[in-house]
Amino acid sequence: MADLVYGAPITLAEARKVVEAALAEAAKNGWTMAVAVLDTGGHLVCFAKMDNTQHASVQVSQDKARSAVMFKRPTKAFEDMAAAGFAGQRVFGLAGAAPVEGGLPLVKDGKIVGSIGLSGGTGQQDGQCAQAGAAAL
Repeated sequence: MADLVYGAPITLAEARKVVEAALAEAAKNGWTMAVAVLDTGGHLVCFAKMDNTQHASVQVSQDKARSAVMFKRPTKAFEDMAAAGFAGQRVFGLAGAAPVEGGLPLVKDGKIVGSIGLSGGTGQQDGQCAQAGAAAL
């Protein structure tokens, strides 16, 4: 994904669809989540927090989304780097890189139009809901 270019930023209508799909996946599984959709500049377009979601997830969801759009890659890539051992520890020196699954670039017509970030469950659960949201675009 790092070789993709940025396109026109995601619209509010598109961002709402992405958020709703991610929330539906979370609700289906009984998870409480916060979901953030950002534009190509890393600015918040749409946000929602399910009832009883931990308060920290508000910021974490936005951090994951920002990391995904700024670095043009899923945050799972940073998690994998960190888990790789000493050589992968360099990820902690990258300002703004969130090394936890749950952030994805949003791609439309082969271009990055924004990103989605989720927080509230395990990294894998966050990633599953992010994938559901991204698929709605």
